Amino acid sequence: MTETQTVSPPTKRPVRQLLAASVGNAVEWYDWYAYTFLATYIADQVFPKSADNSLVPLLSTFAVFAVGFFMRPVGGLLMGAVADRHGRRAALTVTILLMGGSSLLVGLTPTYATVGVLAPVILVLARLLQGLSVGGEFAASTTFLVESAGPGRRGLFSSFQYVSTTVGQLVASGIATLLVNTLNDGQMNGWGWRVPFVLGAVLSLVGFWIRQGAQETRSAEQQRAPRPGLFEALRRHPRESLLIGGITAGGTIAYYTWTSYLPTYAELNAGIEKSDALLAGTISLAFFALLQPLGGLLSDRFGRRPLLLFFGLGFALLTVPLLHALRDSFAVLLLVQCAGMVLLTGFTSISAAVNAEIFPPRVRAAGIGFPYSLTVALFGGTAPYVGTLFKELGHSGLFPWYVAVLCLVSSLVYLRLPETAHAPLRR
Repeated sequence: MTETQTVSPPTKRPVRQLLAASVGNAVEWYDWYAYTFLATYIADQVFPKSADNSLVPLLSTFAVFAVGFFMRPVGGLLMGAVADRHGRRAALTVTILLMGGSSLLVGLTPTYATVGVLAPVILVLARLLQGLSVGGEFAASTTFLVESAGPGRRGLFSSFQYVSTTVGQLVASGIATLLVNTLNDGQMNGWGWRVPFVLGAVLSLVGFWIRQGAQETRSAEQQRAPRPGLFEALRRHPRESLLIGGITAGGTIAYYTWTSYLPTYAELNAGIEKSDALLAGTISLAFFALLQPLGGLLSDRFGRRPLLLFFGLGFALLTVPLLHALRDSFAVLLLVQCAGMVLLTGFTSISAAVNAEIFPPRVRAAGIGFPYSLTVALFGGTAPYVGTLFKELGHSGLFPWYVAVLCLVSSLVYLRLPETAHAPLRR
């Protein structure tokens, strides 16, 4: 089927489609990232303190962060199946309601001093539900965005996946920075850290309302076809599933290192003040969001592979010197973060398009969701824990090499990746 044989309504109202996907996605990721930016406060309140090692609560908090990631493949598979069987909009509606409920649960989690071991149990449950939601969100919104794009605009539309993700992260970082700079430690530890999560639950209802006006992008032919099985994408397209894993491995470790873990890494390894680290992260995220549409447009013009190689080889060569350059300086931290954001755009601005162009429409959402989310769980979700663990073991210098090697491996995949930018999207 050619690109002219598409569903007409989505391409007639592209701005509305972008808004429906982007606002909901921003809310989803705001809820998800608020946990990362407030990890040190959650550690103090929800986990027991160790008299021998002050890193134990922080390690526990990042372990829960990683646990949430391991629900993302399940969410990618289940919500992807919902999107392939019942429509992209139906899946997007479920994921945002699920995220709102789990965010509220985090905000209401009692302290360890109040209920003991039940506190971390409740937190783990909330993060599992958030992981389920985020895994499904990426599968459904990636498919929805790319299928909404007109000819020659899939890269541009793809870039809004990370524009909205970054806006959500930026709002979470900004609110965390505001709270840290206006509340004292007692207030932050007492109730301040809960505010962003309760707010996230409210914002989820706003996103739900906006998504009610979205138009379905699954073609009429696909709606009439027999529903795909839950594991059909894995069973019938194993090569494509492995390919998405190879494409994603380097991108996810670089992304979560630079956008989530770097403030904590700078605190632990360079002595940066917590408030300065959060502020530098907020500024660099705003810069990153502005770069995404540019990357998408460049890929529509010159192809996906050149941008992927720019990212992969750039991180393979520069991760170690950039992270080793960190010291107790706000300016240096900001420069390191912004340099990484430029390189990272080569991956983030087009990953949604690259993934969607690999799978046929019948199993596109589930086909993307499971291997992508599994790879993110293995390498992205564990990045803060691995980095902190290296620090505890006295080998913090190994972490940059770990990131560089994974980016090099993905670069080898990019070299053999067929160019899909100018080929018709299968409908």
